[in-house]
Amino acid sequence: MPDGLIAIGAIIAILLGAGIALGLLDRRNFSIRWLLMAGGLILINDALLTNLYGTLPRIAPDLEWNWQGKALALLATLAIAAHPAFGWKRSGLTLAQAPGSLHSALPVALLYCLFFLTLALVFPNEDASAETIAFQLTMPSFEEEPLYRGILLLAFFEAFRGRSHWLGIDWSWGALLACIAFGLAHAFSYSQGAFGFDPIYFALTAVPSLLAIWVRMRTGSLLLPVVMHSFGNTIMVLL
Repeated sequence: MPDGLIAIGAIIAILLGAGIALGLLDRRNFSIRWLLMAGGLILINDALLTNLYGTLPRIAPDLEWNWQGKALALLATLAIAAHPAFGWKRSGLTLAQAPGSLHSALPVALLYCLFFLTLALVFPNEDASAETIAFQLTMPSFEEEPLYRGILLLAFFEAFRGRSHWLGIDWSWGALLACIAFGLAHAFSYSQGAFGFDPIYFALTAVPSLLAIWVRMRTGSLLLPVVMHSFGNTIMVLL
């Protein structure tokens, strides 16, 4: 079995286990069907990102970055978002911003960008190739935001319908699980018969994603989160 399949299986098991435990705290507002759907979304995304775990031929093998996997995963996310159970607008795939939201969302977006600018200055990188800059400017944000702050966040919010309104938006356990999923995708691995976990990398991805979720929920759109994500990834390779 491919190492990547074992890793994603473990991530889904962690999320489902945590989700079921949280759901038992408020059974009336818990939908295990939507929780399982969230797990399925993660599996589909990972399979396409990895070109079906290496079984699909690469169209452009000379490229350094995984443009093909990212493109396939994005197309699948957009197709799922088009389904009536999700919907483009409910998934945040709209340019329209909630009335009056930008005056509070823009400072949070700036804080997010300043965080990654600080990281880039503290941990400078070597000169990046044109392909690297082009990839980091586009594909991570274009593919990951519609998934993690779009359809996956929606699935988690449907799984946990209890709401708590604070800081201007309605929160649920779904927001926490979406952040954990994003962090694990970047910090959890399996290789040579052993699992690996980088707590620092987890914190540097999961915690800022809370800001992205807040902006997404406050504005009702993925537009600002995509811009924020693109800035964060690109500034890290430019400086």
